[in-house]
Amino acid sequence: MKADLHIHSNNSDGSDTTQELAEKIIKARINIFALTDHDTIDGCEEIKNYLPDNITFIKGCELTCKAKEQKCHVLCYNYNPNSKALHNLIERGKKLRHQKLETRIKYLKEVWNIELTDEELNWLNTRKSVVKTHLANILVKRKLAKNNIKAMKKYLDACKTGNTRFDGEEAIQVIKESSGIPVWAHPLGGEGERHLTPDEFLPKLDILKSCGIMGLECYYSRYSKPEIEFLIKCASDNNLLITGGSDYHGTNKDIPLCRLNINDTPISSEKLTLLEYLNIK
Repeated sequence: MKADLHIHSNNSDGSDTTQELAEKIIKARINIFALTDHDTIDGCEEIKNYLPDNITFIKGCELTCKAKEQKCHVLCYNYNPNSKALHNLIERGKKLRHQKLETRIKYLKEVWNIELTDEELNWLNTRKSVVKTHLANILVKRKLAKNNIKAMKKYLDACKTGNTRFDGEEAIQVIKESSGIPVWAHPLGGEGERHLTPDEFLPKLDILKSCGIMGLECYYSRYSKPEIEFLIKCASDNNLLITGGSDYHGTNKDIPLCRLNINDTPISSEKLTLLEYLNIK
């Protein structure tokens, strides 16, 4: 059984529509997957319309958090879509993201003399979860950078946007209130980030545990075998669930679906203990 529990659509910073994503998942013969767009659950309702009965879909999202001064991303799995608390949190997240967007637009104008057109602004404001990648794609389209990674590094990374993240403890509690399962996403570091050493990681794990985290994303597209083995031991030692995902973003990142380690070694879904917890076989 093939599983990928960390995937993004164009409802946040992926390039694929939910229909395109569903078609690729079917083509890749993935049996179990979760859609985990940043700070939005809109795509989870959409994608169900394009899936056959033999694919197991887990509702998800990825919340941008700060837990006791520690920046982190928290994956939310199998939530109740009717949860008022979760909807209120996500609505607040949209406002925070637009606040960050306005700061970055101003920065581009004042520092780089780059002023967005009305058409570009209208497109940004129609995004369900607007992120830095969207601005970077505009800069690439203008031929100001070769790709969105270089665009972000040159034009956007130095922009100070202040704290526009959810409080980690609050976000985790809201996930639990919505019958969801909170999991620390790419806990050693995400795309383009320096990976934490064990000595750096363990104190941060204590912080996330104190906030109520229930699992670790041990299998991840950018992690080596030793890193994965270390995370699995940490999960086992701390009675935490194990998940795994590619962090697929379509053309916005060079990560294929279902790549759960840096060597692209196939990983059986049986190793993802979250699935057993959810009684998914």
